[in-house]
Amino acid sequence: MRRSLQVALLVCSFGLLSGYTSSAQESLTKVIEQAPEALAEGTTELFNGKDLTGWDGDPELWSVRDGVIHGETTLEHPAIGNTFLIWKGGALKDFELRLSFRCTDSNNSGIQYRSKHIETPQAKNKWVVRGYQHELRNESKLPNVAGFIYDEGGKRGRICLAGEKATWENGGKKVTGQCINEEEYAKLFKINDWNDVVIRAEGNRIRHYLNGRLILDFTDTDPQLALSEGILALQLHAGKPMWAEFRNLKLRQLNTK
Repeated sequence: MRRSLQVALLVCSFGLLSGYTSSAQESLTKVIEQAPEALAEGTTELFNGKDLTGWDGDPELWSVRDGVIHGETTLEHPAIGNTFLIWKGGALKDFELRLSFRCTDSNNSGIQYRSKHIETPQAKNKWVVRGYQHELRNESKLPNVAGFIYDEGGKRGRICLAGEKATWENGGKKVTGQCINEEEYAKLFKINDWNDVVIRAEGNRIRHYLNGRLILDFTDTDPQLALSEGILALQLHAGKPMWAEFRNLKLRQLNTK
């Protein structure tokens, strides 16, 4: 096979797998939705702006600076594996979480929800968490951006990408719609600045909003792997030095069935 034809086939195959070719976009139903209005009633402030009361994490890596939660790894104090700041307020089922974040572009962070604290008394890292993760990155080009769902510590990897409306069944993921395209996301995300996140989990349906716009709509119907309840945590990723900051953390429990 000629090299030019091989390259063309590889490019085409990659585009189909990534789900972001123009033809693939055109074949999907476009879903445009704004974030739900913030409600004061029934909302709990998760951070007092002064200290980490109500949270538990490695004190060498997590602190409060200028009224925000600040997590940072350095060459002198690296993360021993992915490590987390865990909210001690109990397990979440159906909920709406709101927060703002910003982070460095040298690594990535995340928001864990409906997750599990893996406690190993002998381990140096006592803050290991596994479960659904809302990815956080300081990037604006799909698909490596803030907002996709990652299976932290699991076997499904990137469960649902930013921009997708999808379901996961026994056979894997099926993409049925598009919430936002590459150009729209690039205009929506604020590089090197604060970005607003809303995570809404109702039953087996999860929606992620960024700066007021729906960017992901995922329904997990896998009978073995879907998560319906678990803890909330913030991540610092292992590897090269990084920092991530969080503010305005607000939680509202949803009385849904």
